[in-house]
Amino acid sequence: MKICVIGGANVDITAASFSKFVPHDSNPGSVRISLGGVARNIAHNLVLLGDDVRFVTLFGSDEFGRMVSADCARLGMDLCLSATALGAANSCFVSINDADGEMLGGIADMAAVEGITPAFLKDRIKKVNEADAVVADSNLSIESLVFLIDHCSVPLYLDAVSGAKAVRLRDALLLSERKQVHALKCNALESAVLHDAPGVARRYISRGAEGLRVVEGSVVTDFPALPCKVVNVTGGGDALFAGIIHAGVNASVAEAARLGLLCAKYAVESPDAVNEAWPPVAT
Repeated sequence: MKICVIGGANVDITAASFSKFVPHDSNPGSVRISLGGVARNIAHNLVLLGDDVRFVTLFGSDEFGRMVSADCARLGMDLCLSATALGAANSCFVSINDADGEMLGGIADMAAVEGITPAFLKDRIKKVNEADAVVADSNLSIESLVFLIDHCSVPLYLDAVSGAKAVRLRDALLLSERKQVHALKCNALESAVLHDAPGVARRYISRGAEGLRVVEGSVVTDFPALPCKVVNVTGGGDALFAGIIHAGVNASVAEAARLGLLCAKYAVESPDAVNEAWPPVAT
């Protein structure tokens, strides 16, 4: 399947405490640098699943930007619609995790992605719509999200990213003329922001250890999480959404949920945002 993914491509700096985290103190632990970003993670997982991925982002012109761009090329992503933001630092996400792998908090510097404007997208929309499906994260501005909602002629999947950025997605859906989205992925916090957002055919609500809730019209279905040993939750929701997207627009709720939860299980069992140690899932 040909999938176009639009959004952030980060360097992730993850600090994990060896024992229960003590606020306002120095905690012994480990620090890892890996590649991330919601859109990039989704694209990476889709490549592992065997999809033909066209990735649209703005890389920084620094060493981090060169590192992320080179790795996307290594994975075989089509970067013909991406560009480099001259003079800008690449997007970066710093998180602190407790000893059980749960994230205590994080800081996202996504300034580079602000360059993905409606004008930037307008120049590329014809090639974007060559895909079988389009995926975007809410690191994009409200105006750019409105543009995609109104101009994507193929099924559109949107990721809420965070509570703060879910507000952008809610406002974009309210401001758009088309108000039509195939699927939206969020967590419980983001879902509270998006509860009255119109035009979403399916809402996939990630509930962590409690599994996945899917809302389709008035029908609500809960699916339990698969047993796993959590190492790092960062990227788990991105893998979940990748599995859902890979299942296809004609997949049933149960089919999409099954594959999404399987991908999420493998993701959180890895110290990195994407687990490359597993083969693509056969569907």
